[in-house]
Amino acid sequence: MKTLELLEVIFVFAGGLGMFLYGMNMMGDGLQKSAGNKLKRLLGYLTNNRLMAVIVGALVTAIIQSSSATTVMMVGFVNAGIMNLVQATGVIMGANIGTTVTAWLVSMSEWSSLLKPDFFAPVLIAVGVLITLICKNKKKKDIAEIVIGLGLLFIGLKFMSDVIKPFAQAEDSIFKQAFILLGNNPLLGILVGAVVTAVIQSSSASVGILQTLAMAGVVNWQSAIFITLGQNIGTCITALLSGIGASKTAKRAAFIHLSFNVIGAAIFGALMYVIFRFQPNFAASGVNSTQISIFHTIFNLTNTIILFPFAKGLVKLSGLFIDDSKIEIGTDEVQITLRHLDERILETPSFAVQNAIKEVVHMGEITLDNTREAVEALLNNNEEKARKVFEVEKVIDVHQKIINEYLVKINNLSLTDRHKKIVNNLFHTVSNIERVGDHADNLAELAIEKATNDLYLSDDAYKELKEICNLAIESFDYALKARETENRDYILKVEEIEKTVDTLKDDLRQKHINRLSEGVCTSENGVIFIDALINLERISDHSLNIANFVDSEIVH
Repeated sequence: MKTLELLEVIFVFAGGLGMFLYGMNMMGDGLQKSAGNKLKRLLGYLTNNRLMAVIVGALVTAIIQSSSATTVMMVGFVNAGIMNLVQATGVIMGANIGTTVTAWLVSMSEWSSLLKPDFFAPVLIAVGVLITLICKNKKKKDIAEIVIGLGLLFIGLKFMSDVIKPFAQAEDSIFKQAFILLGNNPLLGILVGAVVTAVIQSSSASVGILQTLAMAGVVNWQSAIFITLGQNIGTCITALLSGIGASKTAKRAAFIHLSFNVIGAAIFGALMYVIFRFQPNFAASGVNSTQISIFHTIFNLTNTIILFPFAKGLVKLSGLFIDDSKIEIGTDEVQITLRHLDERILETPSFAVQNAIKEVVHMGEITLDNTREAVEALLNNNEEKARKVFEVEKVIDVHQKIINEYLVKINNLSLTDRHKKIVNNLFHTVSNIERVGDHADNLAELAIEKATNDLYLSDDAYKELKEICNLAIESFDYALKARETENRDYILKVEEIEKTVDTLKDDLRQKHINRLSEGVCTSENGVIFIDALINLERISDHSLNIANFVDSEIVH
């Protein structure tokens, strides 16, 4: 082959591969945005039984078109404490099943001339582009993205297939010789499959490439089997790399993924090696794209059925290689947040949004506890508690920075309109929570002043201040519950309490002024009491802001 012809083959194949990968990614993004709230419900199912975890893993992988992405995300969930290792094992098994969807899409061209890429792919792209240009509806544009991605995927396959076919005819073809070599050496075939998959980070894509070569007639059964087994091992590399820097529990999840596929490959590899030894003609015969899809599906289904009862055994096996028994859970709230806002979860935006909500609520709960401490310090002249409030306030400020940075990353992803609104509201919610923290800090400063100057309120002033303190705290608590659950009952309670606090603040202020006039309270006490009322009323205002953000997201 001349150098120019070789370059043309390389360029066309590379271009076809690029379109295939881009189309698959585009289709996955469109499916993910269309799924939207369905993925949110799937996240809830992860807390259920192991069988449900298998189904969730299969569905999510079918949607995002990459088992590597699913398992990387799963490592993030384990690292964030959203999933335990047994649930993660179920998701891993399901992800392997879900990855077979792309293989069946690639096989369609062999079933009928109507399903050949050169017949319907251009029409798909044309229809998708037309919808994008004339429709303003976001859901329709998401569907158009799926259609265009599917069209590009099939055109990429056609490019790769067409450029390889002329070289498949000759018996001494370099491709045929290469696949004969790979078939005769199982370990080499598995290694090649694993390396290619690790490089492009998607077993769906690498199986698609193998199927394209099979359609060109250069792949035999023996090489196809061992390469496919290697591809299932290669998809674990991404999750293993993702485990670097994660908790030991997350590393165990990545190891479970590897051990699951290695055990399956060993069982099937040994079985097929024996079959090929007794059936050399079958081993050397050609395999087509559909047959690869069938084997790929049978392998993943059978592997899951065999190992499903031993999920806890796989978890124990991971513990033998990665010991996390000595891990102590730290009390550093900032480190917990860094662990929860795992960037691996950004692989699926809808999950990332839900996890961000959890972390914003987590920040709010820290602030709520700190506000309670500040109120306790103010009412009882507890200087030690007041100083503890100052320390926690620093943690809250760091929380704000970390969460905002994570929200910026989510905001740059492909989001539905509703998720964009939620992310925007979360920015404002974090700001309001931080302001509540500032007011708690102010209350702690008033507590220090009271304790230092040995000031005490009259019995009436103490009871009145305690009443409005409890209402302000209750308001903030309900606001956080509203953010977590999107329950309108909590929003209504916040609105009710906020009105009560506004009225009570003015009433208590006037009563305290009267006490000052009567000489029941000192002027120093008066300043502290009035300042406390102002800060408590502001806490109630920020609580109402948080509740209103949630209310704007709910369809009434």
